Amino acid sequence: MFFKNDLRENSTPAAILTNCILSAVSLFANGFGVYLTIQANIGAGPWDVLNLGVSGSLGILYGSASIAISCVILVIDILLREPIGLAMFIDAVVVGKAVDFYNRLHVVAPCRSLLTGIPMMIVGLIVLAYTQYGYMAASLGCGPRDTLLVGLSKRAKKIPIGAVSIALLSLATFIGWLLGGPVGIGTLLFAFGAGPIMQFAFHTVGFDATEIRHQHLSDSFRVLFAKKPA
Repeated sequence: MFFKNDLRENSTPAAILTNCILSAVSLFANGFGVYLTIQANIGAGPWDVLNLGVSGSLGILYGSASIAISCVILVIDILLREPIGLAMFIDAVVVGKAVDFYNRLHVVAPCRSLLTGIPMMIVGLIVLAYTQYGYMAASLGCGPRDTLLVGLSKRAKKIPIGAVSIALLSLATFIGWLLGGPVGIGTLLFAFGAGPIMQFAFHTVGFDATEIRHQHLSDSFRVLFAKKPA
């Protein structure tokens, strides 16, 4: 595996700072995957339907809408007393602004048919999967939305996490659709294809997400600001 044990444990300031940089780079590349799924122009992923709906309704950039929604979800995560890590804040800011960056450069033109849109959506999902590995392997916390899913699943003990995930994504999609977010076949491809593609990507790099023990924000601060012995 690419990440060494000393980096995964985040036991030194150098390891934490290195993983923060790796997280930021991975998430910036992750933003390119998001950008591709939007430019596929056949319906965005569930959370992006919401981001784009808010963006269009308020007349703000995609990244600004994404950050605002991430901050709301982050507050909910804190209220649910879920573990918060440094990478969660990096995720909240970097991905959305990365999409704005790629939009500004006009890297890829929007697709005009399903024949080009579906392949672009799949390529975007592949990019998302591999960059998610780099982000998660840093062991500095999950994204706000993933943390929310876990937090809600803990409290709905009799409901499978898959069902909770579908309910959460459906709610995000519905609200986004009401606000004018793009819903289409790409939304379904994203919702049902992202998981299997991510599982395949993790398998190819020998990564098991269940083995990762993410470092809590307070523990990261303790390592970063620990007093050195005189």
